[in-house]
Amino acid sequence: MKHLIILGDGMADHAIDRLDGKTPLQAAHKPHMDWLAREGRTGRLITIPEGFPPGSEVANTAILGYDLHEVYEGRGPLEAASIGYEMRPDDMAIRCNLITLRDGRILNHHGGHLTTPEGAAMVRFLDRELGDERVRFIPGIQYRHLLVIRGGNKHIICSPPHDHPDEPWEPLLVKADPSWSGPDEPGRLTAQETADLINQLILRSQELLVHHPFQAQCVQTGHATANSIWPWSPGYRPHMEPLSTTYPSIRSGAVISAVDLIKGIGHYAGLRIINVEGATGLSDTNYEGKAAAALEALRSDDFVFLHVEASDEAGHDGDLDLKLRTIEYLDSRVVGPILDEVRTWEEPVSIALLPDHPTPVEIRTHVDEPVPFCIWHSGMTADAVQTFDEVSCVSGHYGMLRLHEFMEAFMEA
Repeated sequence: MKHLIILGDGMADHAIDRLDGKTPLQAAHKPHMDWLAREGRTGRLITIPEGFPPGSEVANTAILGYDLHEVYEGRGPLEAASIGYEMRPDDMAIRCNLITLRDGRILNHHGGHLTTPEGAAMVRFLDRELGDERVRFIPGIQYRHLLVIRGGNKHIICSPPHDHPDEPWEPLLVKADPSWSGPDEPGRLTAQETADLINQLILRSQELLVHHPFQAQCVQTGHATANSIWPWSPGYRPHMEPLSTTYPSIRSGAVISAVDLIKGIGHYAGLRIINVEGATGLSDTNYEGKAAAALEALRSDDFVFLHVEASDEAGHDGDLDLKLRTIEYLDSRVVGPILDEVRTWEEPVSIALLPDHPTPVEIRTHVDEPVPFCIWHSGMTADAVQTFDEVSCVSGHYGMLRLHEFMEAFMEA
């Protein structure tokens, strides 16, 4: 049996008055997701281990069955793997957003939804101006980039910019972690030295980006664009076993995503990375291309992880109408075509559908709450749940699962 996970990042939400007390998943027209719930088995899943932040890097790693206490090293190293940067033992890698500040506050976490060429040009400019033997800026995708500090110390406190929309930015600058009581590591900066260095880079980036040609052009047109870097989620090179070590039936697998950190998780999990032309991580992503890539991968691989980011970005932007559309796009342009195809195959395919965490549009940030999920394959005995949403799945067959229990249940299907 083949296995496919379809993950709608940030798709879960809260009840909203504008939707007559429904969540976006309850209000959206999603017949194919509801079919999976009706014909399969459902439940809820705790994706964030106690003590960890409710980020996509944590949730997606946990969904794939990994113990975060053993493998967690933050987003930076995962994005380094996706970009193709091989970390040295003394490297510290940290996610580096290009963001927009206005009137002393964080206006957005994405620099006005930069394109990849725009973001890459700014990052290369910053590397020329600020890079040296210790500091490197490495281009990624859109606003998501990488800062590598040779000899950096990961024991610092950083604030994810998407968690602090409309908040003053200066109190959120990097700090040494006061809870860290371990010894200083030979050859590495102290935590305070690392925090000071990153904060200097933030301030210098603001001085430099004001004069970048693209920034000047956007100021003239009134378009919000990047005027600061914002590094967060540091770590060293992680040590993750391939999924095939834990689940022998996964002899080969693939990951499909527009997001570097998901590709990085896939890399360390032993999955091949499939890049889809036109995959953006936003609502304009190439849904059809991703669905086609997943089907093609399933013909040769045992396991495929298909990740779609759009609902998460809509949640961070606080755009309810857009979040509803992204859910309906995922249903009609990904879930539907995949179901139509695999139901004709002789070899059965088990499909799991779930978000990684809620990103409520009225809060605009991730929250640590259980998410709904469903698992379906041909011939399974369904539970009584009729629709896929946060409320209905409470009554599902699986009840409440925690972390690695989801992957175990899915691979048993």
